[in-house]
Amino acid sequence: MSNTVLNCGYMPLVDCAPLVIAKELGFAAEEGLDLNLVRQPSWSALRDMLALGHLDAAQMLSPMPVAMSIGLGGLSAQVDTLMVLSVNGTVFGVSHKVAAELGPLEFGDAHRLLTALSARVGKPLRIAVPFHYSMHRILLSYWTSAAPGLQIEEVTVPPSRMADAVADGSVDAFWVGEPWGSVAVRKNVAQLMMTGRDVWRFAPEKVLAARRDWIETNQGAVRKLMRAIYQASAWLDESRNKPLAVEILERSEHISVSRDLIDPALTDQLVPLHNAAPVGVARFLQFHKNAASFPWRSQAAWIAHHLGGDAIDIEKAKACFRPDLYRQNLAGIGADMPSVSEKDEGALRIETAVESRRGHMTLAPDAFFDGEIFSFSAQK
Repeated sequence: MSNTVLNCGYMPLVDCAPLVIAKELGFAAEEGLDLNLVRQPSWSALRDMLALGHLDAAQMLSPMPVAMSIGLGGLSAQVDTLMVLSVNGTVFGVSHKVAAELGPLEFGDAHRLLTALSARVGKPLRIAVPFHYSMHRILLSYWTSAAPGLQIEEVTVPPSRMADAVADGSVDAFWVGEPWGSVAVRKNVAQLMMTGRDVWRFAPEKVLAARRDWIETNQGAVRKLMRAIYQASAWLDESRNKPLAVEILERSEHISVSRDLIDPALTDQLVPLHNAAPVGVARFLQFHKNAASFPWRSQAAWIAHHLGGDAIDIEKAKACFRPDLYRQNLAGIGADMPSVSEKDEGALRIETAVESRRGHMTLAPDAFFDGEIFSFSAQK
């Protein structure tokens, strides 16, 4: 009996790893899937390919299904998040010129970095993000809202072009997923100043998404895909597996950059400045542990809120994150999962035990840099 062929779009970033590992190590084949990974040149191209039915599923920036479901930006379509593919994994960097103006700063200090940037009076900062409806852009907006006097100009640049944009002076700074921040450091055109988790300690970065109509008519394929990705994600979060993961990802058909540019994201050891010593960043990028792949409806609500959505939009956003499918399709392989589908975002300052399907599971800290807590319980 032949396997089900499934076309899945992705962008060449380290956090596409669950898709690549599911294909290359046979997790998809074991589920009866022939997973065809289709590399995309930009997030807008990926969005349109999925909306028009040329892709069955796709790796997406976590705000993309929300934006599409509430009718923001380009093609609107009912696109659902089946599961989270990655948590965190992004970096904020500046050109050497801007770094010199800021003076010495400790890596990862979001407060002092914002203060230093704000002190550049009369100097607007051109910041590149990979897509408008991205966690990068939302975190940038959220972070800089604490400094209303800071003038910024947002510029959209594909991830692989970030280093070139800094080098030619098109932008002063960037917020991007790895390995493209490390590429800018390797080319000695920029310095990394902090990571996305320094603004939100547990931000859903990429998700596995599909059109709702396709989900409804291909329930078997959806179940197989989710099970394969879940098992690949669990494999990725085991330290002993990271060297092989790096080796697989560096292949030309996947990310096509050298292994030493992929390794930092998977080992939580970032090099912020050319020839500098690595800096350890706990939980820089997670795929599985601490319920990383669970699609919390409260995360969707937070995204919609920060996209300017009203109460109706927030409900639409919650509906496009599908913990119901996560529970339905993964229970059979023994996956643990939280007993509820919403929580107060930003409330966890330390690792916290919560009720789960197996009894208890540990959630990671999810605090925001400013201490805010967001509750959408009124809309539950």
